[in-house]
Amino acid sequence: MPSPRPPLAAPCPQASATPAPGSSPAGRPLSAGGDANTDTDTDTDIQAGAVVGPSHASIALAGEATHTALTSLSPSLLQDLQRFDAGGPQRELLEVLAAAIRHTQTLAIDLRQEGLPVTLTVYPLTRQVLAVTGLRPPKPVPLAQLLQADLASVQVRHVRRPAPVLIAAPLVTPDTGQAEPVNPLLWAVALRGARGALLPELAGQAAYRVAPGLDLHGLDVPQSMALCIQHLRRRTCNLAEIADWHAIGSARATRLLNALYLQSGLIVSRSHPAATNVGWAGYR
Repeated sequence: MPSPRPPLAAPCPQASATPAPGSSPAGRPLSAGGDANTDTDTDTDIQAGAVVGPSHASIALAGEATHTALTSLSPSLLQDLQRFDAGGPQRELLEVLAAAIRHTQTLAIDLRQEGLPVTLTVYPLTRQVLAVTGLRPPKPVPLAQLLQADLASVQVRHVRRPAPVLIAAPLVTPDTGQAEPVNPLLWAVALRGARGALLPELAGQAAYRVAPGLDLHGLDVPQSMALCIQHLRRRTCNLAEIADWHAIGSARATRLLNALYLQSGLIVSRSHPAATNVGWAGYR
């Protein structure tokens, strides 16, 4: 399995910045998919929104047998998902959501939450998500209900191409219900999910700043994190500095950076004087 390449960002007058998912290197929103670059190489096989191959193909990510037909996912997206699977069965939702947002590809994610099968269909381009039970007939699952659960215990069982009728846009029926904004899901899973390490796009020698125009309306932001975000709007800091702020600590700082990144609200600088890799144990 190929090793992941450390991302870095496009050059700017003072620093190189890694764009957040769905944003340009300058922090401006993109109309289609974008990807982080590296010092020595640029990913060239990203196919934003491209879905090819048979609709039944999927990836088993929780210890189940992997299907042989994997061409329903683009090569870049497949590689992105497989890098997390290198150390064992994939059971964390955050990495899969991050891959969908980063590659701007519609994904169906089959979960098991407190014994109940749930399927999420994520639409990165419109920032929407559709949740239904995995039972027959399916029933809509309100996002608020999903977010009340123990998100750290959610298991990702399969990632697959959704049914053709669902790829372009959510299909609203009595069985599926109404698609909802995906931002609250991304935020909650980053703060309360199983993953406590930085996403690979953020790890390594880096300093961070909140991007202009970040909108956290409708999200549950603890007061200590809100103060942290205010600081990061004004100055660029590394992880150790952020962790030293009042009521933050390393674990909460890490989760906050992941959450901001998935809201397309974080600028990652690899060459800023504050950039450091203190405490970094390699990409995971």
